[in-house]
Amino acid sequence: MASITFKGNPITLLGNEVKVGDNAPNFTVLANDLTPVTLADSKGSVRLLVSTPSLDTGVCDAQTRRFNEEAAKLDNVKALTVSVDLPFAQKRWCGANGIENVQTVSDHRDLSFGEAYGVHMKELRLLARAVFIVDSDDKVTYVEYVSEGTDHPNYEAALEAVKAAK
Repeated sequence: MASITFKGNPITLLGNEVKVGDNAPNFTVLANDLTPVTLADSKGSVRLLVSTPSLDTGVCDAQTRRFNEEAAKLDNVKALTVSVDLPFAQKRWCGANGIENVQTVSDHRDLSFGEAYGVHMKELRLLARAVFIVDSDDKVTYVEYVSEGTDHPNYEAALEAVKAAK
């Protein structure tokens, strides 16, 4: 499993570590209107899947804004930001920040995404910061588990990977 820290403290990640070349695991999360969202819902598109501890923190806020800005320039890409924030809080945050190109989804109910992608932080019951690119054939083409939970992901590498995925 990936080794990460959060504010310098070691964290235990629960779930299955995802690697490049794996078939992307399915998951069920909730949209802001409480409808289920799965990986299969975006079959045929490249997926930019980003997990984050909480939209109401500085790095998560900046990260989601950045991917929202970049997603507007991408064709045939479905961008999801997954956190355990409640769907109502995600909807409020997106409305207040003009987020329209990234769909925020909640994993609060059963940590389906967190377990499937190995980003469930046991000690905090939050998701670790990570980026996964899944191609239109459901193959994982890029993985970044951010080693320190309060650091930004490598935006440039993730964006190059999403552009290269088909």
